[in-house]
Amino acid sequence: MAVADSSNRPNAKALGYTAGQKPGRIRCSDAPMPPSFPLAVGGCYDPLQAHFPKPCIPKAYFKSLSLAPLSAALVLAALTSPLSATSAQAQERDEFSVCWSIYAGWMPWAYADVEGVVDKWADEYGISIDVVQVNDYVESINQFTSGNVDGCAMTNMDVLTIPAASGVDSTALIINDYSNGNDGIVLKGSDDLADIEGREVNLVQFSVSHYFLARALQSVGLTERDIETVNTSDADIVGLFSSDTTEAVAAWNPQLSAIAEMPDSNVVYTSAEIPGEILDMMVINTQTLADNPALGHALVGAWYEVMDLIEADDENALSIMADAAGTDVEGYRNQLDATYLYTDPAEAIELMESPELIETMERVAEFSFEHGLLGDMAPNAGVVGIETPSGIFGDESNVQLRFDPSFTQAYLDAQ
Repeated sequence: MAVADSSNRPNAKALGYTAGQKPGRIRCSDAPMPPSFPLAVGGCYDPLQAHFPKPCIPKAYFKSLSLAPLSAALVLAALTSPLSATSAQAQERDEFSVCWSIYAGWMPWAYADVEGVVDKWADEYGISIDVVQVNDYVESINQFTSGNVDGCAMTNMDVLTIPAASGVDSTALIINDYSNGNDGIVLKGSDDLADIEGREVNLVQFSVSHYFLARALQSVGLTERDIETVNTSDADIVGLFSSDTTEAVAAWNPQLSAIAEMPDSNVVYTSAEIPGEILDMMVINTQTLADNPALGHALVGAWYEVMDLIEADDENALSIMADAAGTDVEGYRNQLDATYLYTDPAEAIELMESPELIETMERVAEFSFEHGLLGDMAPNAGVVGIETPSGIFGDESNVQLRFDPSFTQAYLDAQ
């Protein structure tokens, strides 16, 4: 089993890291400035702040580390070194870190951290779990891939194309939700998706947002050859929409909501058209999970405790999540309306065990292969094996992505 060696991994906080943000999700107001901006004492870079009704919660509110970008050497080491932790090298641990980023379906991690839910479940299993927020989604996945954190909130496509394709054996511990309208395409001057033909489309290129765009184009008989994609930072996309030169964007909440309120904006397609394809998950390093099952049990227990609060429409819990998302309770409820949360653990298990999951992942793998996201030397879409309870897609000798419902099942059995 090829996995990142975590035996000599430094503590995430010691490195000054936080955890991450989904492509297209808003940067909180405590986000670090890009390298091109000189840092000032107490300064921050926040191009989207003016577009949201409330500021993001200050970083003192959350356990938030300042994620430094991966150095070229670290990236090279993560992607080219032999990632081989044998069982002899593996060791039991009692301190762990996981990361999350700003997105409606991941805000329960904010509540679970702030209100001590994760700590309670970690204590029950005799471990500690540091839940940290990153202000850049792709960077958070890079940190997981390089082994600086044990788990990370990410989508089903991005876990395949970044850690799994890089040789880091990764397990989807929890499928949190699927986007059911949180992702959208917005045009200026037209309410017809077909009018996207010939336009430049700003988006986080080669992220799950790119996959979503390709699926939208298919629905009106177009392909990517009929448009031009423009790579755009998730932090810039709201402000960029107001530019006269911007013709179309693909984004998701909370940016999508902000853009939809701007003049001459027309949401012409949303992820509600492709339910169940954009999956948001908590992913754990497979070897770490195998050596330390307490980590998986604690995270699953904490997650579903918060799901019970959401199912009960708990005002206090929703208020804390809304504040963390930079909106009010009504605004957050609107985002949840476009998010199919798996609040019922039995339903999440059913999804993981279904043949439809393999079909979805095969479609994602085909897209990723066609766009060169599985590596320049990848011979086909199945170069990375994907294992679910109902079977394996791809190379059975190179399984690097696994969907494991056993921890959720154990939680359900214990209730």
